[in-house]
Amino acid sequence: MTDTATPPARPAPQPRSAYAAFETISTRWSDNDIYGHVNNVVYYSWFDTAVNSHLIRHGALDIEAGSIIGLVIETQCNYFASLAFPQVIEAGIRVAHIGTSSVRYEVGIFAQGQPHSAASGHFVHVYVDRASRRPAPLPQTLRQVLLALQQR
Repeated sequence: MTDTATPPARPAPQPRSAYAAFETISTRWSDNDIYGHVNNVVYYSWFDTAVNSHLIRHGALDIEAGSIIGLVIETQCNYFASLAFPQVIEAGIRVAHIGTSSVRYEVGIFAQGQPHSAASGHFVHVYVDRASRRPAPLPQTLRQVLLALQQR
């Protein structure tokens, strides 16, 4: 039996216009690996940094005393071009899905000023009650900030 299914298309770099907001992040000396470029695990840190910085700045997340916290339950990244210290990167953010207690964020990592992403991916947060760690409905303030990040 021959498999005639078409393989999925390889993900492609995204343009800046695909994202609703941007956060600027400086690379650090320790981000580079022995091969002279930013190590793949650093991109996941940038995803978290960009999204949480945006939420905190817009009053949607209180990491110290808020009643809810976001736990990452899924993450993925595709890489298209190398980045290295001392580059400044810009992380584009958009929201692909808003559920009752979960959000799928999509993030593009751009070399500063470049028109297409050097990497892009996603992660899913499930928001839970800080004390019980059980899923909790998204507060209205958070939901409003998330709606502004959805591409229409």
